[in-house]
Amino acid sequence: MSESANALLLAVEEVARLAGGIALGYFRQQLEVEAKADGSPVTIADRTAERLAREWIEKRFPSDGILGEELGATRPEARRRWVLDPIDGTKSFIRGVPLWGTLVGICEGDEVLAGAAYFPAVGEMLVAAAGEGCWWNGSSCRVSSRATLAEATVLTTDERFANDSSQREGWNRLAAKAAVSRSWGDCYGYLLVSTGRAEVMVDGIMSPWDAAALMPIIEEAGGIFTDWKGTRTAFGGSSVATNQGVAVEARLLLQTGTTREVHA
Repeated sequence: MSESANALLLAVEEVARLAGGIALGYFRQQLEVEAKADGSPVTIADRTAERLAREWIEKRFPSDGILGEELGATRPEARRRWVLDPIDGTKSFIRGVPLWGTLVGICEGDEVLAGAAYFPAVGEMLVAAAGEGCWWNGSSCRVSSRATLAEATVLTTDERFANDSSQREGWNRLAAKAAVSRSWGDCYGYLLVSTGRAEVMVDGIMSPWDAAALMPIIEEAGGIFTDWKGTRTAFGGSSVATNQGVAVEARLLLQTGTTREVHA
């Protein structure tokens, strides 16, 4: 028996609140920080929050697969899978900066059915499901209506784009056209786009657990979510989230600075 979109929306919200609340209990505490194989940091907060989220899912959706940043894949062959990032923005978390979030998505294949992004340190919850809209602390939210980059705020996690000079050049072109550019990064930037407080958020590198929850949030808020090439996907290894008004212009600048087909 398949769950309704509204039921999935409520489920991702509950898991995000659970895991985010656990992580918040460790926030601004003295924690041992370990380096993972890719050099990124991890703490007991990440692992404990993901473990408890998995326990919740296993109890209520035992046939579903789970993919998490810290604890890997369970039942990868399952038709439906949950995608978890217990703390998106661990570098911010370990420095006591509150702009981190807990991300929970539910997918069938490459289609994301529902997503939640919870920001417990600042008291903000975003949740969305296909056809159910995007909800910010219980109220419907929308991307902004600004139509030009000259009046837009554009965001990225790290403007250095150390792994790809072409991405750095694209970001520089975009930032030069914008009214405001900032590095309010990780999932916090997508919160700002989906609630109309910024127009563009870009990341040159995104894992599935970074992006899955964010795609329905942006789209149900009326925005456009693609990878850097302009393809609609949460699994392209990069992401560009925009409102409608600057979608084409932003992607053209990121890709070539001149003209290129964009699948918006």
